[in-house]
Amino acid sequence: MMPINFADKGVPVIIRHISGNSEVRQHLADLGFVVGGEATVISETDGNLIVNVKNVRVAVGKQLAAKIMI
Repeated sequence: MMPINFADKGVPVIIRHISGNSEVRQHLADLGFVVGGEATVISETDGNLIVNVKNVRVAVGKQLAAKIMI
């Protein structure tokens, strides 16, 4: 497993694990990041990501993205 920060742009990946406390996990779930779900990194700037999840583009900071394991 590795953080989504290291995913190739444009390649769909499956979310395997989400780390962090319960508030962080709930926030990510509210954004659509759930274990078993699919996500695609669209672009990356200074570690911050634009991710397509559930057909919606979501901006995720690098520290939060590091908690999403693929």
